[in-house]
Amino acid sequence: MAVYDLGGKNKYYTLYARIRDDILSGRYVCGEKLPSKRVFASELGVSVVTVQLAYEQLLAEGYISSRERSGYFVEKIDLRPVGGAAPASFGAPDGPKEQYVLDFVKGSAPAELFPFSVWAKLMRGVLLDCGEHLLERVPCAGDAALREEISKYLYRSRGIRVGADRIVIGAGAEYLYGVIVQLLGRDRLYAVENPGYGKIFSAYALNGASVVPVKVTEHGVSLEELKKSGADVLHISPAHQFPTGVVTPATSRSAIIGWAEERGGFVVEDDYDSEFRLSGKPINSLYGLCPERVIYVNTFSKSLAPSMRLGYMVLPGELMKRYLSLFSAGANVVPLFEQKTLAAMLGGGYFERHIARLKNYYRQIRALTVEILKKLNTDCEIYDAGGGPHLLCKFPQAPSDEAVKEEFASRGVRVKCLSDYLLAAAEGMEKTAVINYSGVTAEQIDAVRNRL
Repeated sequence: MAVYDLGGKNKYYTLYARIRDDILSGRYVCGEKLPSKRVFASELGVSVVTVQLAYEQLLAEGYISSRERSGYFVEKIDLRPVGGAAPASFGAPDGPKEQYVLDFVKGSAPAELFPFSVWAKLMRGVLLDCGEHLLERVPCAGDAALREEISKYLYRSRGIRVGADRIVIGAGAEYLYGVIVQLLGRDRLYAVENPGYGKIFSAYALNGASVVPVKVTEHGVSLEELKKSGADVLHISPAHQFPTGVVTPATSRSAIIGWAEERGGFVVEDDYDSEFRLSGKPINSLYGLCPERVIYVNTFSKSLAPSMRLGYMVLPGELMKRYLSLFSAGANVVPLFEQKTLAAMLGGGYFERHIARLKNYYRQIRALTVEILKKLNTDCEIYDAGGGPHLLCKFPQAPSDEAVKEEFASRGVRVKCLSDYLLAAAEGMEKTAVINYSGVTAEQIDAVRNRL
C-alpha cells in the first residue's frame, strides 16, 4: 500500500493527485484493486470522507472504476506525456512553495472538518422533497423555513427570543453591512472598533457611509471616544472582539445601550464566532437588552465554510418594515437550494452536533497552540478570554512588532500583530501577536515542534 504525505492545504485533493500520478506513472497497474476506504484512511491517518472524496474525483475523471461490493480498480490509461514530462496538475497555479509550516493568520477551518456526508445527504433529501419548488423565486427576506429554524436556533443557543418575521437572510456579512447602510442611511456616521477587522470598515465605506474608528479598551469600545466621535451607529463584537479578544462587560453593555437610546442611534452586534466560546456559557447578547436599538448579525462562514455565503440579521420592528418597503420587489440573493439544505441541517440537529465536534477539536488545538507558544518563547504572556478560536501572545522583551513577526517566521510560523489591525494610531497595542488557530491542524503544530 502506498504511503503518501498529505501535508497540503486540501488533503483529499492532495491524495487524489498522488494516486492519479501513480496510475499515470505505472506504479498502479491496470486492473489493480485500490485499498478499501476505511483501510486506506486508517493507514494515512485521515478521515474516511477524505479518501472517499479522492476516489470519487478519480472515478469521475475515469482513472478508476467501481465494482459493486468489490471496490475500486485502476483503469487502463493510454497517456504518455511528451518527453516524459509529469502530468499537469489542475490545482493551485505554479509558484513558490509556502514558506510557513504553521499559519496563525488565515481563519478558515480545515477542509476535512466540513460535514460533507451530512451536507450531501441533506441536499439529496431537499431535492426529493422540494423538487420544482427549488426553481421558484425566493422572497426578499429569505426562505420561510430557514428563517423559522434560525429563530429556534437563536433561542436554543443564545437565549434570543425573536420571531422569524424579524430575520433577513443574506449572502454573507459584508452583503448585510451594505443592506444596513441602505436601511439607516448614508448620512449617518458609522463607528467601528479599532483595532478591528478591516473588511468591516471597507464594507461601510464602499457603500457610501462615513466611518470613524473608536479605540477598544479592556472594557470594550471607549464610550468617551464614541461620544466625542459624533457617530450615530456603532458596529461591535461584544462577545469576543477581533483581534483583541475583549469581552464587553455588563456595565459597558448597559452604557452602550444608553448611548444608543439617548442618541437615537443603533448598535450593530456582530456575533461572528459566538458558537465557539470554549470556556463557560455563551455571553448574553446585546439584542436581548434592547431589541429596538440593536441589529444582530451572524453568519455561517466560521461554522461551515467561508465560501458558503450565508448570513442573517435580526432587525428591530421599524427597520424590518423599512426593509420590506425597500426590497420586497426583488428576490433574495441566496440560492433556495442552499437555504433549504441549511434549514434541514438546523432542524435535524446536525448543525449543533457539528458545532460540538468543532469545539472539541478547537479545545485540543488551543491546548497544543499554547504549548508550542511556550516552547517558542518562555517570556511570552498569553491572554485568552475563553472565546475562540484566537488568542493574544505578548512579548514584553521584544524590541518591536516586526521583531516578533520575524522571530516567528524564522521558525516557519506566520503571525500578525495587533498593530496590523489598527485603523488609526492607538497606544498599548505593541509587541502582541494575534494567534488565530482556526485554520491550524495538529499535524502542522507537530511539524513546528519537531523543528524546535
